[in-house]
Amino acid sequence: MADLCTPTFDELSTAMGFACDEVGGLVAVRSPFGLENWTLPVLELTIVLGSLLALVYAIVRVRRHGDPTNIVLWFGATAFLFVIEPPLYFPDAFGIEQHVDTMFAHNLFTVEFLWGRLPLYIVAIYPLMATIAFEIVRMLGVFRRYGVILGAVCVGFVHHAFYEIFDHLGPQLRWWEWSLDNPINLPFFDAVPLPSVVVFAALWPMSLALCVQFFVGRHVDAGRQFSAGTLVWRTVVIGLAASVGVFVLPLPATVFGAGSDTVRGVLYAAELAVLCVVAVVILARQWSRARRDTQSPYSNDFVRWYAVAYLVVMAGLWLSALPDYFGAVDGVTDNGDPIGSLWYTIGCFAIAIACVAATFTIPRRPAAPADGHTEAGQPPAGTSTASATA
Repeated sequence: MADLCTPTFDELSTAMGFACDEVGGLVAVRSPFGLENWTLPVLELTIVLGSLLALVYAIVRVRRHGDPTNIVLWFGATAFLFVIEPPLYFPDAFGIEQHVDTMFAHNLFTVEFLWGRLPLYIVAIYPLMATIAFEIVRMLGVFRRYGVILGAVCVGFVHHAFYEIFDHLGPQLRWWEWSLDNPINLPFFDAVPLPSVVVFAALWPMSLALCVQFFVGRHVDAGRQFSAGTLVWRTVVIGLAASVGVFVLPLPATVFGAGSDTVRGVLYAAELAVLCVVAVVILARQWSRARRDTQSPYSNDFVRWYAVAYLVVMAGLWLSALPDYFGAVDGVTDNGDPIGSLWYTIGCFAIAIACVAATFTIPRRPAAPADGHTEAGQPPAGTSTASATA
């Protein structure tokens, strides 16, 4: 639709090789062999498949163990997506064009929604990344030991490591294009806006995890059961509350750095540094403690192995991009694409690998015994700890 082609989006889409007024309608499907380059369908398949498997796992978890935490996490992340993303794509339609211009544009993938603004893999990446980060922290027993808030901090940290591997590669491979002049994107950390590095990679999953664990997870751990209607409204509340958290958590940078990109950048970096220090200390201590336990009270083989698959695929995509990366001049490749930070990505790979490896080193829970216990050391859903002990 030509009337939806704002000047900024038209400029960004042209830079990626397609015309804004030819992107299709509400839903569009194209051949995966006709995309910008071969990395787009590989990324799309990895993310969409992982997200679908995460949903299947969440459904199985509810049916076999009476634990809705995963399915609330999956749909809560999706609800958050539909609260946050559409206003960024169509600021005019939401009446915020005076405050928010187009921040970025995605390239065209196999399945697209909303006139080329929303690829299917973006819908899928929110619940997949949230599931991987949340479940790694949950398997290590951080929520049980340290509570909702510190557990959520650790989820933000783990999510940040997995997401930034992807975030620093996307612009070079033309998965999306950032608007370089939009004040909301400033300052940049190489090819990536620092607000994306902090807010969307760390603070939003932290906010989501806090809401999921507060409204559902901690109650499930205590043996409470929820009706379907209760889960629906709690999931909606989680999506909305997590969106509010994304506004509240970065307030130090947005308020005190309003007049200076440098000050804003320093405050963003400081907030991320605090989150990382707290999370590293907690995760290291809890991993050491979990290794000494006789058995883990929670296990998720899907997340263990799909996290490995994700890291292998992303490593392959990064290796394919390195020749152009090292040939770049002033941060731009010969094809005119900006490059991300390789050293930061290597650090994120190291953290992500360590987190996944940690889940393989803790004692595994045994098969469910005949007395009806669904988790080692935990009573079945709906049974109080006191009654189980009695």
